[in-house]
Amino acid sequence: MTVVTLSAKYQVVIPRDVRATLGLKPGQKLRAIPFKGRVELIPLEPIETARGFLRGIDTRVPREGDRV
Repeated sequence: MTVVTLSAKYQVVIPRDVRATLGLKPGQKLRAIPFKGRVELIPLEPIETARGFLRGIDTRVPREGDRV
């Protein structure tokens, strides 16, 4: 586990091995979320990366009469 230090300007450097593992790039946006006493940084992905993620899903499900 790597330890980082919070600077006087409240900045943190993400260690190289973590950046490499997650594939983070300079200028990439991260969402900072406080969660159960910690901060989670979630990389924001362009909406285009979601294209096709439901490909192959079975859409033949029972539906209510007014949803057809």
